Amino acid sequence: MPLLDGRSPASIADAARRLAAGELVAFPTETVYGLGARADDDAAVAAVFAAKGRPAGHPLIVHVADVASARHFADALPSLAERLIEAFWPGPLTVIVPRRAGVAGAAAGAQSSIGLRSPAHPVARALLAATAALGVPGLAAPSAYRFGRISPTRASHVVAEFGDALVVLDGGDCEIGIESSIVDCSRGVPVLLRPGMLSRERIEAAAGAALQAADAHAPRASGTLASHYAPRARLRLMSGAALRSALDVLPLDALPRRAAPTLAVYSRSVEPPAALTGRRMPDDPAAAAHQLFSVLRAFDDEGVQLIWVEEPPADPAWDGVRDRLQRAAAP
Repeated sequence: MPLLDGRSPASIADAARRLAAGELVAFPTETVYGLGARADDDAAVAAVFAAKGRPAGHPLIVHVADVASARHFADALPSLAERLIEAFWPGPLTVIVPRRAGVAGAAAGAQSSIGLRSPAHPVARALLAATAALGVPGLAAPSAYRFGRISPTRASHVVAEFGDALVVLDGGDCEIGIESSIVDCSRGVPVLLRPGMLSRERIEAAAGAALQAADAHAPRASGTLASHYAPRARLRLMSGAALRSALDVLPLDALPRRAAPTLAVYSRSVEPPAALTGRRMPDDPAAAAHQLFSVLRAFDDEGVQLIWVEEPPADPAWDGVRDRLQRAAAP
């Protein structure tokens, strides 16, 4: 039976035993559901790459219970990383730090750096504590979905993808809904590799320095490819004005009815015609992030071929949502 109740101590213990034995278990975090394997077992990590269809050189984030566990994987924790960890762990921040030689090479994609995060979700924290008691220092856990596609934010999303082949700890809907912010701390200055729902201002205040943009020398990091987080349908980002104009000239009489939709619309300011499948995007960026992947997945489930999405506002609070939509829209 693939679903385990994440509120049950017996389920946590069962999942921890499976992970300690080298099996895969999906579990919730406050961001998205992760596909977990013990990070110190290269064979278990290889099974994650195989299950996702993920290139072996594209590194995974290692989830740890605390700073002490992080030191198992880090050659050293730079003072910059320590400041960010103190400010945001447990929580939706991944730090890239120098990797300890001989540890978690497969999870790191063979790089000399490694991404570490301590999740805040109570089920994830209980699972990390239970696995640590069995000698597992951390869990490598990318999103529990096929590589490049929409991340899962509830247990049913994971089950729909992997079926009975994977044990899933059910911890309810993920609170945040998009993946963690990733900050490279391995080169002396903070470099933002992937925005999340932590604001730039908060990260810079904790780091004591301005965030730099990623450059050609930045380490590879999870979820940073140009095309990622994509639904099966083609996604097109449009300004509100462009979306309104496109709908005005759409030959609605030629479109199938909602029973077999071709086009879906996700917008804050434009009401789609009744003939189309549509959802209103919240005005609040946190609420939009919380529902984003579920909305895109629901459109896929309805069989739409094209999704028109209104561009998020230029406000930096929307950076995480904008990043996911831009990658989802990329060819």
